[in-house]
Amino acid sequence: MPPWHRLLVVGVVIAVTLVVAKLIDRRIARRPFQAESVTRYRVLRRSITTAIVVLGVLSALLVIPQVRAVAGGILASSAILALVVGFASRSTLANFVAGILIAFTQPLRLGDSVTIGAASGIVEEIGLTYTFIRTPDNARVVIPNEKLASDTIRNSTIVSREKLAEVTVQVPAKSDLGAVVGLLREALAGRAGSEVLVSALADSATVTLRTYAGDELAVEGIASDLRLLAHGTLREAGVYA
Repeated sequence: MPPWHRLLVVGVVIAVTLVVAKLIDRRIARRPFQAESVTRYRVLRRSITTAIVVLGVLSALLVIPQVRAVAGGILASSAILALVVGFASRSTLANFVAGILIAFTQPLRLGDSVTIGAASGIVEEIGLTYTFIRTPDNARVVIPNEKLASDTIRNSTIVSREKLAEVTVQVPAKSDLGAVVGLLREALAGRAGSEVLVSALADSATVTLRTYAGDELAVEGIASDLRLLAHGTLREAGVYA
């Protein structure tokens, strides 16, 4: 085969590879995802695109006899090559693997507000090897993924759906506050995580009741139930004449 034929084949293979990689990338990017899925698919897109381009370029280059000869020599000394490449690129490979782990375990996601060491800001980009944090002054902190995978991350966006419902009731200061708290604790015994405490003392005592609601919408209803429960319990006990 004439040299220009080989070069033409190489060009066509590389062009087709780039087109296929672009089409797959657009296909994946077209679908709407939630925050956790966006992060995962962003890294997946880049991994797939990189793999397709690398394989396509290598396949194209193998058309050239001289390259095949070099490749044969490389394969013959693959153990030495693997050792050299392993030492030379261990940091890059570690960052790449950490990026994949971050995408699937999701200690942080695109758009999350995080604190990592001395850096605080919004996760703007999670790459194959580095993650970009946008700080409040609009600067960028670039953190290797390997550091993210081994460091402590404070994520202010990932919070529990449970919300605290809290109410206060006024009790005459002359009342037996220990007995009052005991009665209310007994009344709330069926609610996990509930607590009753005396939060203030003045002309009257302020008793606070706290418990958790399933989500923010349920807080108001739970708070109303706590008021009714406290009023009924204390009235039945004669605290409210």
